[in-house]
Amino acid sequence: MDELLELIFLDPDEVPALVNEQIGGSALFAARFRECAGRALLLPKRRPDRRQALWQQRLRASQLLEVASQYPSFPIVLEAVRECVNDVFDVPSLVTLLRGVRSRQITTVAVETQQPSPFASSLLFGYVAQFLYEGDSPLAERRAAALSLDPTLLAELLGTSEGLALSELLDPDALTRTERELQHLDDPRKAADADQLTDLLRSLGPLTTAGLEARSRVGPEIVRDWLAKLTEARRLLVLPGDRWAVIEDAGRVRDALGVPLPVGVPTALTEPVPDPLGDLLARYARTHTVFTAGEAAGWLGVGVAVVRDVMRRLVASGRVVEGDLRPPGWLPPMAEATSVAPPEQAREPTSAPPQTPPEEAPEPTSPPPQTPPEEARELASPPPQTLPEE
Repeated sequence: MDELLELIFLDPDEVPALVNEQIGGSALFAARFRECAGRALLLPKRRPDRRQALWQQRLRASQLLEVASQYPSFPIVLEAVRECVNDVFDVPSLVTLLRGVRSRQITTVAVETQQPSPFASSLLFGYVAQFLYEGDSPLAERRAAALSLDPTLLAELLGTSEGLALSELLDPDALTRTERELQHLDDPRKAADADQLTDLLRSLGPLTTAGLEARSRVGPEIVRDWLAKLTEARRLLVLPGDRWAVIEDAGRVRDALGVPLPVGVPTALTEPVPDPLGDLLARYARTHTVFTAGEAAGWLGVGVAVVRDVMRRLVASGRVVEGDLRPPGWLPPMAEATSVAPPEQAREPTSAPPQTPPEEAPEPTSPPPQTPPEEARELASPPPQTLPEE
């Protein structure tokens, strides 16, 4: 904390020189220079009756700036610097504030909060806007910038104090493409042999036979033959509901799902793990885009209330984002014909990640839960989302 305070409270006499030294190479200065040059009629249009394309304005402004930078006293350069220093950053007021802190006229108190203050929130938004040319960026770039912000700040920006409202920002086509890639449904990502089928189960978690057939490049008979051989080789486990899991998940499926293990599983693979159900749900979230608690519960064959509690822990730890994330009418690629949750429940928020394909749903042993589903999305930790950000 002390080091952070030293970085924040600089020497007041050094601040103007530091800002002037760094301002020339910033995106903010380039945007302000273009605006000043346009007002000074130094960037005339080829046709006065038509608007000039933004990329052409930027290109011509950068060429003009390259020449004008050789003359430090060029009026447009000075005006752009003045706008950045005085109008945008308000460096004189900052110097006055720092001098007040140094003279003890202003008291500073260091506190740690879970959410940024209103002043810090404006700085975060300003930081993103600076590197996206503020209002000059195209719509797609503005949407990507909004998704890269802190979820809480974005909720405040969108005026949704009760939770996120990203369903209008997320592109349904992008969600579908990402879901297909994560679920190995595209032909280049499908399994071509038994080893790739094992890797697929290791990355996606337990799947049904139909789900494995949909993710393979060969016919159903060959897939079933692979499964039989892998089971004999003790590389796969057979789970209730015609599902399969890798042998490395033996301890997790036993502790989380209550599945009895066959004789002969190595002891090293049956050691208890701290959070078996959390590990399985985190893997589910990593391999989906947006989903509901009911879909995740159907994939594992457990109760929705149990999944909801675990998902809340993942949300609290920052691994998953909860909110209204699913665009209207969007369904995962393998759930367009049949979905785990009824379509009318798809827009109701609850708390969990993307939808499970119908082939992966276990055979129902009890009436399906009627609680509203929760939608969530894991934060890609690069790289959640996470939107193949997206």
